[in-house]
Amino acid sequence: MRTTTGRGLQPNVLGTFDTVVMAVAGSAPAYSLAATTAVLFGAVGLAGPAALLYCAIPMLGIVLAYARLGRIDVNAGAGYSWVGRTLHPFLGFLSGWALVVSATIFMVAGSVPAGSMTLSLIDPGLADDTPLAAAVGAGWFLMMLLVVLGGARLTVRAQLLMSGVEIVILLVFVLAALAHRGHATAFDWSWFGFGHFDGPAGFASGALIAAFYYWGWDVTSNLSEETRDSRRTAGFAALVGVGVVFLLFEAFTISVNVLLTSGQIETAGANVLAVLGQEIWPGVGGKLLIVAVLLSTVATLETTLIQVTRSLFAMGRDRTMPAALGIVHRRWNTPWVAIAAVGGAALLMFGAAAAAGSVERILSDAVSAIGLQIAFYYGLAGIAAVVAYKSILLTSVRNFLLGGVWPLLGSAFMLWAFVESLGELTTTALVIGLGGLLVGVVPLVVYWRKGTAYYRPARLDAVRALAAAEPFGPTTPRARRADESLATDF
Repeated sequence: MRTTTGRGLQPNVLGTFDTVVMAVAGSAPAYSLAATTAVLFGAVGLAGPAALLYCAIPMLGIVLAYARLGRIDVNAGAGYSWVGRTLHPFLGFLSGWALVVSATIFMVAGSVPAGSMTLSLIDPGLADDTPLAAAVGAGWFLMMLLVVLGGARLTVRAQLLMSGVEIVILLVFVLAALAHRGHATAFDWSWFGFGHFDGPAGFASGALIAAFYYWGWDVTSNLSEETRDSRRTAGFAALVGVGVVFLLFEAFTISVNVLLTSGQIETAGANVLAVLGQEIWPGVGGKLLIVAVLLSTVATLETTLIQVTRSLFAMGRDRTMPAALGIVHRRWNTPWVAIAAVGGAALLMFGAAAAAGSVERILSDAVSAIGLQIAFYYGLAGIAAVVAYKSILLTSVRNFLLGGVWPLLGSAFMLWAFVESLGELTTTALVIGLGGLLVGVVPLVVYWRKGTAYYRPARLDAVRALAAAEPFGPTTPRARRADESLATDF
């Protein structure tokens, strides 16, 4: 747990409430709805509520997997460390690399719409100017980069303000949508069934997009070294965060289905929440929801920066990437070299985005590419949890279901969606998604050949880890059973 300078991240900065806020902000409810609703509708039509529901069930299995793994290995690299110590170091590195690539892509996929929304508040005619939107988005990105550089305490204070206002606006519009009289389509319970999906491939495509909605709650695990009682707090916060955003996602997706026509949804694209706001509250509603989406986008830029920089910090500390990435700033206790590296890479990508075409096209390809990488590293984490706890899975029904069946179901679902959707994605999305993963083979081979200790791991086993965490723990059979039950507590 040492850095190249002997300094680590600042411990005990975040409490339980702070971590819950970070989990909700990581999934970015308003941004996810704005960026992905039209993409989801284009893939599955009116079955958006079903896709979100059927993805939430296995996603909770991945949340359980993260919670259990976090109990026995507190590490800023999270899945990078867990998968490497249970399955294989190569898979562990690629798991961490997938997060790094997806988060770096998101720097652009999130910032460009933020720039577009900022321009739309000033002059709606400027919103479609992609180079200008990229420039303004880069400004938001640099602002969040400085906040993250300033330390976890400053980060969470900014997050409380942005996410607090965002959630209040969203709740107001949920209530307003319920009270709204006019509608374009009558609500139908079939939206939660399988009838609207175009076969298994269509279902997998919808699931991959839905995974992007939820992505980000795992920032709690990347913050574990900076969280009080993180062995319990990170898992609990992730569970609450996923529950909150699931309800918001379902409420707004149903509202879009009911209140907007298919033509309105397709035409609106990433502006769909503004169109919904205008439908609910003409004149003011659209602007308010644009503000909510803007705050959500900036907030999730911050949490994504935390994820990618903490992952790179862990890699630098383990010498699986340049050791300089593990250097911590003397005053702010943040991995400033990793932050600077991500900032430089993202700014180069902003230049490419400025010439890439429309904001909607950038979003569509980025969402699909990121979805592939999310499914990959979430799927590996689910298997890692089962392997780490294999010796106690049969000690109780609770351990078997919560520690074995559910995480394995989540893992199987994610990996199935990964494979099944390959034939449905555009060439650009495939190049970004799979090509980004393959690039990781280069540093993997380079540092493996150097004999880095990460590639000779101490195996992660729940029984040994829990015993080591409590060296003077109980010795009676009843106490041992109680200690084992802690593995599923949040």
